[in-house]
Amino acid sequence: MRIAFIGLGNMGSGMAANQAKAGRDIVAFDLSREALARAAEQGMTPAASASEAVKDANVVITMLPAGDHVRGVYAEAILPNAPKDALLIDCSTIDVDSARTVNRDAAMQGFRAADAPVSGGTAAASGGTLTFMVGCREQDFAEIEEALKPMAKAIIHAGDSGAGQAAKICNNMLLGISMIATSEAFALAEGLGLDAQKFFDIASKASGQNWSLTSYCPWPGPVPAAPSNRDYEGGFAAAMMLKDLKLAQEAADTSGAPTPLGGAAEALYAELVAQGHGHKDFSFILQMLRGQT
Repeated sequence: MRIAFIGLGNMGSGMAANQAKAGRDIVAFDLSREALARAAEQGMTPAASASEAVKDANVVITMLPAGDHVRGVYAEAILPNAPKDALLIDCSTIDVDSARTVNRDAAMQGFRAADAPVSGGTAAASGGTLTFMVGCREQDFAEIEEALKPMAKAIIHAGDSGAGQAAKICNNMLLGISMIATSEAFALAEGLGLDAQKFFDIASKASGQNWSLTSYCPWPGPVPAAPSNRDYEGGFAAAMMLKDLKLAQEAADTSGAPTPLGGAAEALYAELVAQGHGHKDFSFILQMLRGQT
C-alpha cells in the first residue's frame, strides 16, 4: 500500500512514522525541511511537493492546521494529481462545512473521501493509539479502517461526510470544559486547606471522577504521565484547545445549539493564550485559575 502523507507536524510526524513501521510505502510532504529529514530517517520517501507525493498513491492522508489549508491542498494538489481510485482521508481538525465541502468536491471528481479527525494527543500519535472519528459513506468504511489501523486503538464510524468533525468538535468542547471544572476543584481544595493528593484519591473514586482528573490530572503528582509533571510541556497545546473551542462555538452559532459552558471555556482559554501560554499543555489552565501565571 502506497500512502501519501501530507503534514508532518506534532501529530502527523508520529502518525506517519507508525504507517512506515507497519511496512507501508510512505511518500511524505511537509513545508518543513527538518520534518522531511526526520521522515527520511524513519524510512519514508520525502516528496518535493504535495502534488508529487500524491501522484501514485493508493491512499492520501492529510494532517493540517486548519480548514483553509485543507481546502487549498485538496484543490491545488490532491484532486488534480491523485489517481482517481485513491482513497482520500483528512485527519485534520477543521470546521464541519470545510470537511463537507472537501468531501463533496472529491466525490464530484470520482474520489472516495472521508473526514477522520483524531483524539489522543501527541503521545497517542507516537504510540499508534489514537481514536479516529470517521465521517464517510458506509460502503467505504472498511477500507478506511484498514488504512488507519497502524495509527489507532479505536476507529469509529460517526456517520456521513462531516460527522467525524462534528464528533471531534463536541468531544473537545466537553474535554475543555471538564479540564476547567477539574482545575477549579483543585484550586478550591487548595483554598480550603485540603491536600491535593488526598482530594485526588477521593474524587477519583467518587462521583466527580472524569478523564481530565484520572488520566490527565492538571495538578502535578497524582498522575505521573500527565504533562503537569513536565512543566506542562508537550501534550495538547492550549492554543489548539482554543482553536477547537472556537470551532465548537461557530458550530453552535450555526446550528442554534445552546453551549453556555462551551462559550465560557473558550473565553478562559482565550485569556490563557493572550497571556502568552498558548504553547503550554491545556491543563495549564489550572495555574491561571490559581493566579500563578
